[in-house]
Amino acid sequence: MPSRANSSVYDRLGVPTIINAHTTATRLSGGIMRTEVADAMREATQWNVDMATLEARASELIAGHTGAEAGYVTAGAAAGLLLGTAACVTGLDPALMNRLPDTSGLKNEVVVPRSHRNFYDHAVRAAGVTLVEVGLSDRFAGAGVRDTEAWEIAAAITPNTAAVLYVAGPEARPPLAEVVAVAHAAGVPVLVDAAAQLPPAANLKRFIAEGADLVCYSGGKAIGGPQASGILCGRRDLVMAAALQHLDQDIHWEQWNPPASLFDKTRIPGLPHHGIGRPAKVGKEAVVGLLTALDLFVAEGDEVRLARWTAAMEALAVGMQGVRHASVTLVHDRRRPAIPTVHLALDEVAAGMTALDLIRRLQDGVPSVHANPSRVHEGLVLFSPVALRPGDESVIAERVRSVLG
Repeated sequence: MPSRANSSVYDRLGVPTIINAHTTATRLSGGIMRTEVADAMREATQWNVDMATLEARASELIAGHTGAEAGYVTAGAAAGLLLGTAACVTGLDPALMNRLPDTSGLKNEVVVPRSHRNFYDHAVRAAGVTLVEVGLSDRFAGAGVRDTEAWEIAAAITPNTAAVLYVAGPEARPPLAEVVAVAHAAGVPVLVDAAAQLPPAANLKRFIAEGADLVCYSGGKAIGGPQASGILCGRRDLVMAAALQHLDQDIHWEQWNPPASLFDKTRIPGLPHHGIGRPAKVGKEAVVGLLTALDLFVAEGDEVRLARWTAAMEALAVGMQGVRHASVTLVHDRRRPAIPTVHLALDEVAAGMTALDLIRRLQDGVPSVHANPSRVHEGLVLFSPVALRPGDESVIAERVRSVLG
């Protein structure tokens, strides 16, 4: 891997690089791709392929890793949510595909537990549906122990329900299997947002095994693929519906001869127009990069990956030991045991600054270090290994010492 001191394309563009100790956040350009992935993408640019054929092959490979009937490479997990929702609304009817986002008279509601609402579900609403919130998250409000329950989801399902949205996570309630049971009893599919639920690698198969009809993953996070890539996997008919609303459809019906492994031409009367997912185009190099990264992610395995990340965080913790007005701890979060982090607990009074002040000083200095601010209200600054380059640990420790002394 090239040294940070060497000239890079960003130097030539006049754009300063940063050290990303936050996460593979999109606003921080994600993580660092392995050279094998970048090489595969470069090679992919030197040839032309039929995109339907490439995505059909990707479907077979993704299905092998996930246990799903079919898979598809999307322009990120959010694009997968848009395409998955559209597929649940239209099924395989190209006339309905042409109408989106106009869903008047169609199944245009998506039921979601209230505690699962987040900024990313805008991608679901972009398909033209309305989110129907269910339940009360007393446990998050501190008013009790309960959250949305499966019977409440069942009660909210009507003839207008296109899908149930479920945002996966270690603390997600109710259990996915219970949600699947009530949704399927009403003939409604379940769309799972599992964008950041890797590792462990077992989660590639977990949600499909629990009955989800569609699952979205980010390709640019722990998988290590292109930042603008993702996976949509699940039922073949729904993945096919998503693909029909994503691919370039500027072709004569008589000429269209897609691979039967993903597309069943006998199930549709004709091709839709360019669909609602067309603006979220995926290039051949992104498909190849994602597939390459997925193979490498699975091959590395959780134990080797954990050891690599742990070594980086141990080095960072040692480098910051003894820093003034703070204590430093290596943490294996019980909620995310596969990703170790370093927590810096700041004595804000003694330091004369808040944890957010420290975050900002690290960010605004040279080199710019971006830490995780999600717990600054507790006086904590978090550092993650997922997007670091070798040697970044010592630079981070030096920057922290330069701010705190």
